[in-house]
Amino acid sequence: MSFDAFLALLVYAFVTSITPGPNNFMLLASGVNFGFAKTIPHMLGISIGFLVLLLAVGFGLGAVLIAFPVLDTALKIAGGVYLLYLAWKIAMSRSLSSKGEAKARPMRFIDAAAFQWVNPKAWVMAITAMAVYAVPEHPFLSVALVSIAFTVVNLPSVSVWAGFGTALRGFLSDPVRLKWFNIAMGVLLAATLWPMLR
Repeated sequence: MSFDAFLALLVYAFVTSITPGPNNFMLLASGVNFGFAKTIPHMLGISIGFLVLLLAVGFGLGAVLIAFPVLDTALKIAGGVYLLYLAWKIAMSRSLSSKGEAKARPMRFIDAAAFQWVNPKAWVMAITAMAVYAVPEHPFLSVALVSIAFTVVNLPSVSVWAGFGTALRGFLSDPVRLKWFNIAMGVLLAATLWPMLR
């Protein structure tokens, strides 16, 4: 993986980890209702659970891509098209809705880790990351790099939602701020395709 591709991967990991989704909405609610310290097991469960999901997807997909190189190309094209679709959806988003009611206790580590296996956004992130950034000639190294990149970026990103839930909710409730935040995230997500196009 080239340095440019690795930087693009870090941007992709950041944009997909920091933008709204099921995990982040739950962390937002947990941070508001239970505080940062009580939400730490939830944050760690997300990061470790997603790491395990990434490794499972990566090692299975890596073997398939070695056996079928044409599938590698098809997955990169599909992954690129999906990234552009996500970039457009993020950039055009103009509303933030928080689902989730306050619960009696924050989510436990094991619950948060297990949730990654049924979280559609987590599956899309893992499959897209491996399809776009894993290199079939070096599947183990590239899967490890993708997994490390997400692990390094994911925990600080989800921590933002837990630690600054109330402030972030207030900031993003302003339609003008939300509009420009989403446009910036959409542009950054689309820019992660640049190394593939060269």
